[in-house]
Formats: sequence, structure tokens, C-alpha cells
Amino acid sequence: MTLFVNNLTHLDVSLWCPHRGLIGASWHVGVELDGQLGEDGMLFDFGQVKPWVKSHLDSGPDHTLLVPLEAPGLSVHDCSEGICIRTTTPYPMEVRGPRQAFTLLPWKEVTPQRLADHYSTVLSRRPPPRVEAIRLELHDEAIEDAAFTYSHGLKHHEGNCQRIAHGHRSRLRIWAQGSRQPELESAWAERLHDRYLVTEDDIADAGPPGPRGQLTIRYKAAQGQFQIRLPRERCIIMPTPTTVEHIAAWLSDGITSESESEVRVQAFEGIGKGAFSGPRSVMANG
Repeated sequence: MTLFVNNLTHLDVSLWCPHRGLIGASWHVGVELDGQLGEDGMLFDFGQVKPWVKSHLDSGPDHTLLVPLEAPGLSVHDCSEGICIRTTTPYPMEVRGPRQAFTLLPWKEVTPQRLADHYSTVLSRRPPPRVEAIRLELHDEAIEDAAFTYSHGLKHHEGNCQRIAHGHRSRLRIWAQGSRQPELESAWAERLHDRYLVTEDDIADAGPPGPRGQLTIRYKAAQGQFQIRLPRERCIIMPTPTTVEHIAAWLSDGITSESESEVRVQAFEGIGKGAFSGPRSVMANG
């Protein structure tokens, strides 16, 4: 007998890609469990499936940087913060932080299928009673309109969002003059795509100007000391913390300023959650 739960939870992570560099990702998580029925006629109580699987993922890969150890130009070593990861391809980056902020994987590249297979094996080692095998499925949210991926860290967050390199894949919706603005959505999503969002106060070293300049972002949070250094061109600097509320407001202000027309922005933080900013009146016919 097989029990399944679709869209059981979500994973929000960043990962290092040997082709694109640091990127954010948000995946739906589904699960199948094989086993024998008990006297109660059930394989496994649905009410127990979600917290059991979710607790393992929350304490594992969720809100971490997924690091493929065999990727070209990547090295890992211990440091005073915990772990230091350095890269050269496709661009140089250094990130430091406590060990729990990283998921080290013995691969050349991270894919949702490979990660799902890996954690299916991990969870199947100590399954709940009557469960014989566990299979996870990870897949992107289906997004037909504009979307972007980004990475960031929130030093004041009490949970795992404080980790300096975690991220999301997010929708972007913009209204002006009573209707959706798909061209604006695509243009601004492209600006944000695969970028690292920086809180201006967290910049420790702005580096020299020019295409080879790098930013160093450093802060201390409840889980420890964090630092990341990467090319300025991969960063977007915001004057506020990079929460989704501030992202929505930053976008609304910036788009209104450039287009000289009031807009309302719906910014997402991964799947199914986010913030609005801007007057409701511009959505009148949208």
C-alpha cells in the first residue's frame, strides 16, 4: 500500500550552480510512503505525516546554501565562523557561516530530483512504524508570468532566515492604471533574477569601483557570524532589510519613479506568500 501527500510543504534554499552561480530556489515537496496497513486500517496517520517529514527537512536543507562539493572551482574549508566556501566558476564568491547554514552534497551540480532522491534515502533509514520506504518529490511552482530568483540573509530574523545565503523563486505582479503590466513585470523580474539582495547597513567593504569590484557583506546574528563576498554586479543594494515587505515597497517606489505612474506591486517570497505595496486604486480594473 502507498500513501501520498501532494504539496506537503515547501523548501526555500539557495544553491551554487556551476553555470549561473548563486541562485535562489523554492520547491513544492510531495511524499509517498510504502508499507503495510495496521489494525486501524491505516498505513500512517495523515496528521503525523506532515510534521514528521517537515521537521526533518526544516532541520536539514531548508533555508541553507546547497553546496555541490565536486563543482568546478569550488573549495570548502573550516574557518573561525564555521565553514568557508570559495568559488571561481562562473564567478568568484566567498561565503562564511556556521555549519548548519550549509548543506554539503557530493555532486557536481544540485538538481531537485537528485536532492529528492538523497533525502528519500535519508528519511527511509529510520522510518515510522509500518513504513517500509519513503519517496520525496521536489518540483518548481508552475509560473506562467514573470518570476525571478534571489538570495539574501536577514540578520534580525529569529529563525533560519538569518542565514546569509538562502533564497527563493518568486512571482512578480505589477498593476498600473487599472490593469496588470506584463512588460513591467518581465523587465523588473529580469533585473532581480539570480541577484543577491543586500541591506546597505550590512556592507563591510564596498571594494573598488568597476566591473571587477566586489562587495563584502558581514553581520552577526543569533546563530553566529556570517559573511559573503561576491561581485558588485551580482548584487542589488537596498537601504532597508531585504524582507519581502521592504522588497515590495522598494519595487513600488522604484517603478513609480521610473514610469512616472503610480503602481501596486505584489512581491512574493517563494511560494504562496508575500506582500503588496502601492495604492489599491490602480488595481480597479485588474
